[in-house]
Amino acid sequence: MKRVKTSLLVPGMIVSREVRNVNDTLVMAKDTVLTDADITKLAFHGIYAIYIKEEADMLPPVYEEVESSQGHSKFKESEEFQVFKENYEKEVEGLESAFTDIISTKTQKLKISELCKKVTGIKEDTRGGIHAFDILHSIRNYDDSTFNHSMNVALICNVFADWMHMSAMEKELATVCGLLHDIGKLRIPEDIVKKTTRLTDEEYETVKTHPLEGYNILFEAKFNVSIQNTALMHHERYDGSGYPMGLKGNQIDKYAKMVSIADVYDAMTATRAYRGAISPFRVIEMFEKEGLGMFDPEYILVFMEHIVQAYIRKEVRLNDGRIGEIVMLNKQKLSRPVVMCGNDFINLVEHPELMIEEILV
Repeated sequence: MKRVKTSLLVPGMIVSREVRNVNDTLVMAKDTVLTDADITKLAFHGIYAIYIKEEADMLPPVYEEVESSQGHSKFKESEEFQVFKENYEKEVEGLESAFTDIISTKTQKLKISELCKKVTGIKEDTRGGIHAFDILHSIRNYDDSTFNHSMNVALICNVFADWMHMSAMEKELATVCGLLHDIGKLRIPEDIVKKTTRLTDEEYETVKTHPLEGYNILFEAKFNVSIQNTALMHHERYDGSGYPMGLKGNQIDKYAKMVSIADVYDAMTATRAYRGAISPFRVIEMFEKEGLGMFDPEYILVFMEHIVQAYIRKEVRLNDGRIGEIVMLNKQKLSRPVVMCGNDFINLVEHPELMIEEILV
């Protein structure tokens, strides 16, 4: 058996050891034959790597994007998308030198407002709010770097802060907390972070030190204490099931609570080697099933409600191939709205076999 990163798992691999969180709660049983839903669940629980059986080893299939609709294809050719993509890639490329400066000089060279502008400048190329999420889905690559992920989380936090009715100063802070939350990974040897083969136990434990490494970097550079705490606490969970300290409830910094949600959302919606980005409604379903205890209700409920509300009147594709429009939400089950397909109104609560496979741009 060997330990494989969650990001490199593919359906059909077989779990060779029970997967448990820091509270010793069972996340996945031994001998589970992995499905896409299982792999998404592991990402949701922040599981970085698991043991799989050697005989189940396989090369990840190469995902080849197939445009699902003419509208989606046209959107990628639009000036709006091209401008966003160009600015996004430019700012992501610049993050590496900004992060390296912080580590090497042990100084906060850029003010919070200047760091925030690296994110808000990109957001200005969108129609704002949830539309920025949609473009992120379209721009993804399954081998996104730490810098891509950091930019994505920062963009999500910037929108999330609006939903939480934060002040301009709080919004800036939330955005930069998202931007710098994973800076500790730059102190992890690159050959471990980018490793595509088996992780040794020692390498796995090394990766798990990145929250503390991030805290130390930001403490040395004298960043705002919430930015320091977010780097340290973004893998903590409201019910105490996270790491590195097993904090719970209000022991966790409020900005770390926001970033933990954005971090998981970005990881779960990420393109994998074998498939494209998944529907936000599948992510919301996972939050409903398992996340309401893991994340502060004050934050996770606002996050879920605003995401689904933004898709009212949007065209979607169901997993049986039908195209329809979301016309009504089910407040008790946000992941399963009412979809109008032709003259039929399909209440997804009454049809558990159906799900929203894709939002059509």
